[in-house]
Amino acid sequence: MAAVATSTIQDNYGLPTYEQIPETKHELDWADLVTLDLSLFDQPGGKEKLATQLFNAIQKIGFFYVTNFGLTQGQVDRQFAIGKEIFKLPTEEKLKYRADLENGGYNGYKPLGLREVRPGVHDNTEIYNIPKFIPAYERPHPAVINENREEIAAFARHIHDHIAGKLLVLFALVLELPEDFFLQRHRYEEKSDCHLRYMKYHHRTAEQNEILENVWVKGHTDFGSLTLLFRQPVAALQVRTPDGSWKWVKPYPESITVNLADSLEFLTNGFLKSSIHRVVAPPPDQADIDRLGVLYFVRPEDSTELRPVVSKVLERLGYHKSPDGAAVGITAGEWVKARVAKGVAKKPTSDVLEQQIIKGKSAKYYD
Repeated sequence: MAAVATSTIQDNYGLPTYEQIPETKHELDWADLVTLDLSLFDQPGGKEKLATQLFNAIQKIGFFYVTNFGLTQGQVDRQFAIGKEIFKLPTEEKLKYRADLENGGYNGYKPLGLREVRPGVHDNTEIYNIPKFIPAYERPHPAVINENREEIAAFARHIHDHIAGKLLVLFALVLELPEDFFLQRHRYEEKSDCHLRYMKYHHRTAEQNEILENVWVKGHTDFGSLTLLFRQPVAALQVRTPDGSWKWVKPYPESITVNLADSLEFLTNGFLKSSIHRVVAPPPDQADIDRLGVLYFVRPEDSTELRPVVSKVLERLGYHKSPDGAAVGITAGEWVKARVAKGVAKKPTSDVLEQQIIKGKSAKYYD
């Protein structure tokens, strides 16, 4: 049986109090990532200081940490507790809320083992995605979500407005664009595939890990603008460095790990690089633990054409001419839907795979 990470104490809403498990004691080859302290954002000169720090960070790797983001550890742990309760529901109950993955729909429940990742071995993830709380995305949810809807909505909106929003301003400053340039393409009230995600990786047996060569999810990029991962103490996330090696991402205390995704790469003509990352088997002292995650995916408005922006910075650095593989003519909504549908249909393979997604644009996967 997998180790559990909650106590039996109940809070006022009937949820078990969530307690984060200890970090691994193994000394792994950790990635050297920059930390952005968002408490500086509203201080005099703070945005400019953070933008400079961010510019330097993304020259090396498209991953970084943020701290002091306006949420307490207790608020974060409440979301972990909600996610844990969702996945404890009977399978037949969860399937009532199944996402329309085959047609590019991402909101709702993704069942365990939906896709064969190697012959005879299926994926080990369960996912529940909650879209933005706007009329266009109203949908039924399990009782545990409905009973905590106000709290979940406030949590997600804080991420969108006060964490992702600040980061989008910093990226505009890096590119010497108006501060609200990316904000105007990520408005909360407009249709986009931004969502809060609860995600559970079920632990695997030693035999399964051997078949998979310890790679649970092949190296890939994310679909939207940014992915925010709240501190996850089970070591399993790795980032691909510019020299092609893999480094572990350390669960930095009271932090969010942020990675850049496809849309920002398309919009900046490759200057902001969509980060290649993968999930691998945890170290031995965490091998029997199910890995629960809370994430937020930031994606542009569906109608946003993924055409490179006009920026003096891109021109100075030589990123002003669209390459043959540019996403011009593809909207953010089209890209996400196509990647979701293709991901479900992807055949099991152990090789680096380049998969055609839409209108001649492809995505790559790496071991």
